[in-house]
Amino acid sequence: MLRTEIDAVLVEVLRDRRLLAHPFYRRWEAGTLERAELAAYAAQYRHFEAVLPDVLERVVQRVEDPTARGLVQANLDDERGVPAPHLELFEGFADAVGAPATADATPATAALVSLYTSVADESAVAALAALAAYEVQASEIAGSKAEGLRLRYGVTDDGARFWDVHSGVDELHGAWIVDALAAVAIDSDEVHDAASAAAAAWWAFLDEREAHAPVALTC
Repeated sequence: MLRTEIDAVLVEVLRDRRLLAHPFYRRWEAGTLERAELAAYAAQYRHFEAVLPDVLERVVQRVEDPTARGLVQANLDDERGVPAPHLELFEGFADAVGAPATADATPATAALVSLYTSVADESAVAALAALAAYEVQASEIAGSKAEGLRLRYGVTDDGARFWDVHSGVDELHGAWIVDALAAVAIDSDEVHDAASAAAAAWWAFLDEREAHAPVALTC
């Protein structure tokens, strides 16, 4: 498929599912999240961050096109060590917001992780489309999170570093994943369906966080 065709599919899929438009992230930007909400978010997002390198590794193994494989491998190499293992960087954020060291995955988190691990085993095209649905917006999301953490929640540079790194590298990662997808995809319906499923899973992940928001007391 042409890169322009992939871009058009992703625009359609994300038209009503841009994550920065979700109420949870809007409250993050506004500084109205409770500290406990940030901690719970970090504890759940950790599950996705922990599985992401394995998902990318499985995609590398499944992609036959050498150019596409190289692009996914570059993404994986960054996750594993540029400028440090990203899961280690994430723990700096988790510590800064008081996340527990371990927490069971909630239903929406488990569904999100399951989606990515399952598509990585089933189809390189579906896996790349699912990754693209998040990666193409991840840089903007990460930049917004980092700014909000500093300005609204008093988090230091160490605590925001994970998001600072991703605000830069995810612009590349998004381009790499879409280029890889364009190199291997044939059926636009497969791309649409996988990207749509991923977008819905991410939205549900934030819906669940929002559902656990503290209820304001009224007099």
